Amino acid sequence: MKLDLYQIDAFTDEVFGGNPACVVPLKEWLTDDVLFNITKENAVAETAFFIDKGDKIHLRWFTPEIEMDLCGHATLAVAHCLKTILNYSKNKIVFETLSGDLTVFIKGDFYSLDFPSRMPTVSELPEIISKSLNIQPQEVFKSRDYILVYDTEQDIINIKINRQFFDQINLDPGGVIVTTKGTDCDFVSRFFTPQASILEDPVTGSAHCSLIPFWSSRLLKKVLSAKQISKRGGVLHCENKGDRVLISGTAKTYSIGHLWTN
Repeated sequence: MKLDLYQIDAFTDEVFGGNPACVVPLKEWLTDDVLFNITKENAVAETAFFIDKGDKIHLRWFTPEIEMDLCGHATLAVAHCLKTILNYSKNKIVFETLSGDLTVFIKGDFYSLDFPSRMPTVSELPEIISKSLNIQPQEVFKSRDYILVYDTEQDIINIKINRQFFDQINLDPGGVIVTTKGTDCDFVSRFFTPQASILEDPVTGSAHCSLIPFWSSRLLKKVLSAKQISKRGGVLHCENKGDRVLISGTAKTYSIGHLWTN
């Protein structure tokens, strides 16, 4: 079977930046084994598969290890693919997902993801996470992910993960966010996933479901600017809307091609 394959760099305005996601349109669902094999072959953090159902787009996200319940950068990548490559005519796309219906609004080059808010609560730091970090956090919170708050942006840049300990953590499907106030934006972060083939996710939209309400409350701002300061880096425009958050950014198409499943 021959399928179309698009690779999109999300949350960036230039190729080789942001977070790469592969996008594969389908006419009908393949078996999960095939979807996982395609994802492993693509060798990026997430591959998004979708079926256009007319009024909604049925969307699923896969890492090489698991099917995800929510993924921001791959959702943005699908919206960009639909709009700029597949000539989708509407400026509002409704995705049917494991996290319910998710809407993406398109205005010019910007894609705004309407995602659920996940306000974190105060938590204790598990010993195994503490052992895996070269710098200890000042504060610890928990939602789907652990949110570790640090003093300075340089602390975030200097974080190193000891995988000997880190990969003993079972947060399926969550991860560990390290964050602090930014020097030229409202807040910065990095995101790490235990037991994943790609340890550090370059730009993590779903992590901002927690980061936005957290920093909105702390900074007393509803509209915030954010950067994920991984090696590739990414820029996110954020808005706290109560029980929802808006996560906005741009994307660039890296490649267009085909794959064969047999």
